[in-house]
Amino acid sequence: MGKTVLISGSSSGIGLETARRFARAGWTVVAGMRNPTGRHTLLHDERTVNIVELDVTDNDSIKKAVEYTVENFGSIDVLVNNAGYALTGIFEYFEEEKVKKQMDTNFFGILRLTREVLPYMRNQKGGTIINVASVGGRVTFPFYSFYHATKWAVEGFSESLQHELVQFNIRIKIVEPGPVKTDFYDRSMEKFTPKPGDGYEKNFNIAFKNMDSAGQMGISAAKTAKKIFNAATSTNWKLRYPVGAKGMLILRTLSPMFSLTES
Repeated sequence: MGKTVLISGSSSGIGLETARRFARAGWTVVAGMRNPTGRHTLLHDERTVNIVELDVTDNDSIKKAVEYTVENFGSIDVLVNNAGYALTGIFEYFEEEKVKKQMDTNFFGILRLTREVLPYMRNQKGGTIINVASVGGRVTFPFYSFYHATKWAVEGFSESLQHELVQFNIRIKIVEPGPVKTDFYDRSMEKFTPKPGDGYEKNFNIAFKNMDSAGQMGISAAKTAKKIFNAATSTNWKLRYPVGAKGMLILRTLSPMFSLTES
């Protein structure tokens, strides 16, 4: 039996293209989606992809998805933690429940799914866990404080966990995409917007105009999927895999105060 990959957040964008990439390479692919029956995707037409319900905020859903994968295909050789979305906007107006939901999906979702998969990887004496973070885990932009908090958390968690799991031959990889041409900036984003006369509006509008432009000129989801596949098939212990983000990382090094509100 060939190798098996379990991917969360596979209904669109990076997750969908990652599932297709692994399938084309002959892997057994289990594509997790929060609502696989409610939204038809390209993966539903791919006979080589196994679609499973997987909500990373629901422990029961996670347990069932992992058990399904192991019982039907024998192992989980690679886990791709991809599910996530962006909560953005003005910090001053944040709603606590929405921020908790953001952290619950982007960070605790990774913790839950990783915890469920680890016993199987320890027993099989190896595996690879790929956490899809972001250039936003090392570079910050205005009005993205909540999103950055989750991605910086993923970075720190992943780096520490690598030290913890090396004894079991389990590799941790962080893929850090820059702006990607997906519906992330529309369907996958919520915003706390300015209020009349509060002084935020000018910089808010500039920042999101610049981010929209960056997204339109960004890398393809397929290119990010290729990077994820390369990380998954690598036998080295390299931790970070930036993609389409080198310029931003250089700017971060040269100018910690780099800001997308500059006109």
